[in-house]
Amino acid sequence: MSHGSHVMLDCTGAVGMNGSWMLSLMEKAVDASGARRVHSHIEEFDGTISPPGFASVVLLDESHVSAHCYSDTGLLAIDAFSCGNTDPARIIEVIEKALNSEYPDMKINRRKRVERFLSEPVNGGIRGFVDRHFQHFNAGALRDCATSLDHFLRSGGRLMVTLAGAMSTAEIGRSLAPMIRAGKIHAITCTGANLEEDVFNLVAHSKYQRLPNWRNLTEEDEAELHSKGFNRVTDTCIPEEEAIRHIEDKIVGQWKTKSAFPHEHLMAILDDLEAEIPRTDSWLIAARDAGIPVYVPGWEDSTLGNIFAAHCIKGNVDRSAVKTGIDYMVHLAEWYKEAEHPIGFLQIGGGIAGDFPICVVPMIRQDLQEEAPLWGWFAQISESTTSYGGYSGAPPSEKITWGKLAPGTPMHLIESDATIVAPILFSYILS
Repeated sequence: MSHGSHVMLDCTGAVGMNGSWMLSLMEKAVDASGARRVHSHIEEFDGTISPPGFASVVLLDESHVSAHCYSDTGLLAIDAFSCGNTDPARIIEVIEKALNSEYPDMKINRRKRVERFLSEPVNGGIRGFVDRHFQHFNAGALRDCATSLDHFLRSGGRLMVTLAGAMSTAEIGRSLAPMIRAGKIHAITCTGANLEEDVFNLVAHSKYQRLPNWRNLTEEDEAELHSKGFNRVTDTCIPEEEAIRHIEDKIVGQWKTKSAFPHEHLMAILDDLEAEIPRTDSWLIAARDAGIPVYVPGWEDSTLGNIFAAHCIKGNVDRSAVKTGIDYMVHLAEWYKEAEHPIGFLQIGGGIAGDFPICVVPMIRQDLQEEAPLWGWFAQISESTTSYGGYSGAPPSEKITWGKLAPGTPMHLIESDATIVAPILFSYILS
């Protein structure tokens, strides 16, 4: 049970906001709500010591209303806290209405309500939701995996994540990038498509087209999309000119500068790109900034890989400009051997993104005849059911016979849509 509520707004677009005007608005909002204000104060900052802006507060007998503003950048945070009979949402509604009128370009980036003065413990958010409701079947498998991974990371483990399928097209960066920045992910292996599509979305997000009725498209509909310059991935159409050809114009010059891995060439041009989404939603930018290794086996079958091959055939670039999968495997072996902590393996989908990196352990142990620990934790998110010849659908225990995992190693298999499971799993770890 709670005995109060706290409502918070985080806004942008308050450039030049006047602190006295804001304080007056807060007082009017309090009076309109029926709450009793007992004191008001504003502190203006001219930039000599603190950044330009203000901090204002209206104290209530039930708690407070406050506003903090960076007037030069337009950042504005407002909160209303009541532990009495007044609903703080009534105060916020009055403030928000005036802000929308006075600052029509202002954006509210977060609106959050939190119950306060709790008389019993609660576990809220994604973690609380999963712990409460994900008890059985695939939901239970996800919860077991989440709690196991949380324990593994808290015990000092390191994690490699592998990306197959169209996870970047599904904007996995929104949940994957925060995991990287939080130090929860220490290496990534991905297909060439997932590498490039994180960048395509970065520069051309507004030109993408989403098709909610994609299941009902006819062959003629598909041909029309192609004629308009769209490449469809399930419900999402990637624009040829604004995404693919735009990056081609940037990357060809980079290929001519030196020999490097595919991901290094893309990382080299990231700062020169004009982003249409928050750069914090790009997992490749997060990986570059965190300095974690990225491995892209089989890059040649990606769109940029095809473009590179075409430029090699034309004689525009030298084929040695992009390092190969063997170079990646050599680098991966060195990285794995130098690790001082157990390394876990989270495989999203199947195919080469998962098959390539997991083989580094038997390669070191059996082919190099060197000591190396087995993978310390394993989980796979896949819709591939176990079948004869279906390697991606094989149970994790099969990897024991290949010298990749050991009996007793935590092993998890979640047979569900990775675009649903992965964001929930990552949010659970970060909660």
